[in-house]
Amino acid sequence: MANSNDSGDVVYFCPNIFDFATINGALFILIFIFSVTGNVLLLCVLLVYENLKNVTNVFVLNLACSDLVFTVTLPFWAVYHLHHWVFGDFVCKSMTAAYIVGLYSSIILLTAMTVDRFVTVVLHNWSSTPVRRRSCAMAACAAAWIISIAASVSDAIKVKVDGPWNGFYICEVPSDSPDVNLGYYLQVSLLFFLPFAIIVFCYSAILKTVLQASNRKRHRTVVVVLCIVAAFFICWGPFNILLFIHSLYEPKGCNAIERSQIAFSICRILAFSHCCMNPLLYMLSQKLRRHLLQLLCSKTARRKNMERGTGQTTIIQNVAFNAQNSAVMLELPSK
Repeated sequence: MANSNDSGDVVYFCPNIFDFATINGALFILIFIFSVTGNVLLLCVLLVYENLKNVTNVFVLNLACSDLVFTVTLPFWAVYHLHHWVFGDFVCKSMTAAYIVGLYSSIILLTAMTVDRFVTVVLHNWSSTPVRRRSCAMAACAAAWIISIAASVSDAIKVKVDGPWNGFYICEVPSDSPDVNLGYYLQVSLLFFLPFAIIVFCYSAILKTVLQASNRKRHRTVVVVLCIVAAFFICWGPFNILLFIHSLYEPKGCNAIERSQIAFSICRILAFSHCCMNPLLYMLSQKLRRHLLQLLCSKTARRKNMERGTGQTTIIQNVAFNAQNSAVMLELPSK
């Protein structure tokens, strides 16, 4: 069923479109659980066992924090899809800002990791001391957080809670203004497609150098970083491409609208799932797997020792209590 307005636009009312809201909400909660578990374990391994003066570990630590910042927003989006926005305007702005910070800081950090690998592998003759590399890595991480926070401010200001619409509130950025759309597309171009181009260039040169090298064993870190970068763009690429297509093409008819919404929901779930994939990719490193096993075994051993200690304390208390009762019974006067 369709209505025509004065401008000639057609508004479609499609009541039978498949609703992804419940599936989205459930999957967001599932991604949240996996992401928090994996990234917290990764942070524990890095802080307990790894050398944080190592440049790669510095980037991995910041990436785990970036994933956790993004992950914090997922329960709020889950409730939003399952019900409606019930958290008010301040939380709406805060969660939008955290979403943007987590997304763009990941992109910038991955780009910085790739450039660091490029300098180490391709420009290995370039004079660079470990102290200088570490200083550059720290500066890149600080820049990633500053740029992503600055990028989130505009969206946090623009987003607002609107409604009620049939008793429901929404937390959205108004998209009817050309300036808003232009700013968003410029931001996506600078903070998604430009880093992607830089990464493709760097890794083309890296892979060429690695394949020509006689000793490839020392470039194992390159493979891990390549997998991490590839996973990011495999997850987030379809979502950003679909957003760009939506800006140019408006589906006509209920079938086209349904297909568009299903594709958008699938791409968004794939994009959001990225925050729980990085810990799995880091486990490609044999050393990290060994450290994780040590961490889990030490926690299990401590828990068993505590349980054993609690049990021994209970036995000692019972023995003491029984001995005390026996002594009291011996001291009772006979009739």
